[in-house]
Amino acid sequence: MASATTARAAAPERAHEDFAALLDETLGRDSSFDGSVVTGRIIRLTDEYAIVDVGLKSEGRVALKEFGPPGVAPEIKPGDHVELYVERYEDRDGSIVLSREKARREEAWTNLERAFEGNQRVTGAIYGRVKGGFTVDLGGAVAFLPGSQVDIRPVRDVGPLMGTPQPFQILKMDRARGNIVVSRRAVLEETRAEQRSELIQGLKEGMILDGVVKNITDYGAFVDLGGVDGLLHVTDIAWRRINHPSEALQIGQGVKVQVIRFNPETQRISLGMKQLEADPWEGVAAKYPPGAKYSGRVTNITDYGAFVELEPGVEGLVHVSEMSWTKKNVHPGKIVATSQEVEVMVLDVDGGKRRISLGLKQVQRNPWEQFLDEHPIGSEVEGEIHNITEFGLFVGIAPEIDGMVHMSDLSWDEPGELAIAKFEKGQVIKAKVLDVDVEKERISLGVKQLRDDPAAATLDAVHKGDIVTCVVTAVQANGIEVRVNDVLTGFIRRAELARDKSDQRPDRFAIGEKVDARITAIDRAARKLSLTIKGKEIEEEKQAMQDFGSSDSGASLGDILGAAIRRRNQMQQDS
Repeated sequence: MASATTARAAAPERAHEDFAALLDETLGRDSSFDGSVVTGRIIRLTDEYAIVDVGLKSEGRVALKEFGPPGVAPEIKPGDHVELYVERYEDRDGSIVLSREKARREEAWTNLERAFEGNQRVTGAIYGRVKGGFTVDLGGAVAFLPGSQVDIRPVRDVGPLMGTPQPFQILKMDRARGNIVVSRRAVLEETRAEQRSELIQGLKEGMILDGVVKNITDYGAFVDLGGVDGLLHVTDIAWRRINHPSEALQIGQGVKVQVIRFNPETQRISLGMKQLEADPWEGVAAKYPPGAKYSGRVTNITDYGAFVELEPGVEGLVHVSEMSWTKKNVHPGKIVATSQEVEVMVLDVDGGKRRISLGLKQVQRNPWEQFLDEHPIGSEVEGEIHNITEFGLFVGIAPEIDGMVHMSDLSWDEPGELAIAKFEKGQVIKAKVLDVDVEKERISLGVKQLRDDPAAATLDAVHKGDIVTCVVTAVQANGIEVRVNDVLTGFIRRAELARDKSDQRPDRFAIGEKVDARITAIDRAARKLSLTIKGKEIEEEKQAMQDFGSSDSGASLGDILGAAIRRRNQMQQDS
């Protein structure tokens, strides 16, 4: 019973399948063509479609836009044969849906799979930008190009590569998912390795090559020599001073370079451009003799001086010490400016070391020489006190030139410490020129020299060995200070205060007391005397012994000295 029921249920299904097969036969449908690529012949063209005969019972149609880019008329005509992709039959009207684009894609995928299996390069064009990279048209199939696979080095501007056919290497492809990943970098690295190997084998120092600037750094530029890069150091770009390679080179610029060093082991290549030009330093010693003056342009300023270009490729250094006669410890940038035209004097030339020492101040007259010519020693000047120190005054006596008045030259009568306290900064004073040292750039002035030395007459009148009357002005532990004729100062040391040691006590003397002493030394510059009472007494004793006899004749020393004293007193009374 159950089997009969099952048989009755299966009968309608078989009838439906038989009807579908009869319908397919009637309409000419062959499902085996679905998803295949066939060759068709264009029968005619309409406004929107191309009618194509693909050898089936019915004709197919393909949109004209699939035969060319938008806005461009397709280059097809009746009778042409084209590859088409059969999408499906249209059951109701019997037409076939065909696709030229899918046919191209299928064909491309087939060719790409073949290239991928054979590790062959494929040709494509970058046409779009997506997240993380770019899209590439591989003849109908769309591939993904990661940003890291565009070039060997990071590329800032991909614009020049867009739309340009170029080789790629397929890294990965999945037809089921429609994914293709390609690399341009792999092709470049392989090509570069081949070119590098060929170039390295024939590379020699001294060779002249053509290259392209690929990258610029602070210390130089990397030049692509066709598969291998060489370093063009900033000092080898030109004979003239270049602060940064970008001043003379640009990325992508074609250059002619010479191989100046090549290490086969490390394969490092050092290049030079200036070596292809004549060396401007040849014969520079004869061209720029010391003492000659030239005009130049300031090219660079440093903490220690300024570089001046005398001609392209030839520069000299003006050291900071040679920039100004008067401005000391000043940064060169405050004296000259970059690109400023200046006149300089050649001081020294070392052609071997490529060094020229220049002077900026030497083209002007030495202001100390000029001052000496205009103000000879002994002349009077007037100026403002610019600074007061513990040892003297600095007085402005010429533009940017100060003279110094030492504290010992402020007053004839007062000590320097007291005299210097009477002056103020900004005060205008007069002084006499005492000395001008042009080499050391020093000018010595004196204020007290504006009037005669009150002690000059006394200094001329006294001599070593003279007996003078002094007035005690100070009593110290090691001696006494005295004054002679109110103009000269003197000092009697403790050991010189008396003949007898018991009397060599400073406290025996009182300020204002008069004493006689003999001059032992004269310091005319300091206007000071060195004196002795002991020496005077010994001398008087010798003289008394000579005049009144000796102790050998029976006279006592007291008798002799008494007679000498009485004689001296009598002479004083007579006078």
